[in-house]
Amino acid sequence: MKKIAIIMGGYTEESLISLKSGKVVYENLNREEFDPYKIYIFRDKWVLMGEKNNEYSINKHDFTIRLTSNQTLKFDCVFNAIHGTPGEDGILQSYFHLLKIPYTGCHFNQANLTFNKKYCLTLLKEFGINTAVSFFLNRNQPFCEKKIIKKVGLPCFVKPSRSGSSLGISKVYKKEELLPSIEKAFKEDDEIIMESFLKGIEISVGVISFNHEITVLPITEIISKNDFFDFESKYYGGSKEITPARLLPSIENKIQKLAKKICNILNLSGISRSEFILVNGEPFFLEINTIPGLSKKSIFPKQLSIAGISLSDLFKKYIDYSIENSKNL
Repeated sequence: MKKIAIIMGGYTEESLISLKSGKVVYENLNREEFDPYKIYIFRDKWVLMGEKNNEYSINKHDFTIRLTSNQTLKFDCVFNAIHGTPGEDGILQSYFHLLKIPYTGCHFNQANLTFNKKYCLTLLKEFGINTAVSFFLNRNQPFCEKKIIKKVGLPCFVKPSRSGSSLGISKVYKKEELLPSIEKAFKEDDEIIMESFLKGIEISVGVISFNHEITVLPITEIISKNDFFDFESKYYGGSKEITPARLLPSIENKIQKLAKKICNILNLSGISRSEFILVNGEPFFLEINTIPGLSKKSIFPKQLSIAGISLSDLFKKYIDYSIENSKNL
């Protein structure tokens, strides 16, 4: 029976969502094939959480756990359910790669690239993918508000380059709002993006990719009750999500082909979820999540359900693929 470490938590406000995702994974692994363990990873501690909420410290040198003086727990695979850093940006992927421990999700190079919106958008633009007009800014870099507004227009969005769940994002309507929004975004990251506002239909597209076989899940249409699809909208009922989305077959087909193209360009494996804005039938890429939420309120599990794919079956294939693929490490 394979011993599976389900890592959850993380170093950001997304940790609470990650704990919910990790719980879903824990509850849906087939106990006849897998022996799962809940591993909490926070800045101040890495621990195995026991059945009675007793904690066992992780040996970070080899990711093992000393249960007793005569028993050391080693894992056959790590199921990564951490949203944001250090689970989604390539840090932990690099760590497990060095230790030669199989892990779910894309390679650490792809994780680092996709988590950084600046790098990801810049690359995809080179392949002809539609994106919003953008302006990139690093901390302590001098800038002119007039030049930014001239390029991206108003309203616009100000975003941290490396952050998830819409943390640190602002929608700016007036020039006077730009500087406070930039300061807010810099609290989340040293690199930020200003993007033009795209008026259209927001959609979310889940993708499964194993052995270069790409499956696009039913598309979700997002109607936010707030000004945009922010943290509250995503996790606290501030949006209406319609799956499958109300799209013409021709547009749906276009989005499916685009999602596959992006997956191939980025050389992704495992599961992911991309966000787009449909402007007059043309999809504009916003961002991609390589560790999408798996909680009961998350979009990806709902798409799986519509597609008739059980979480248990997906998780088994995910782990088996990760172990098999790790033989090349």
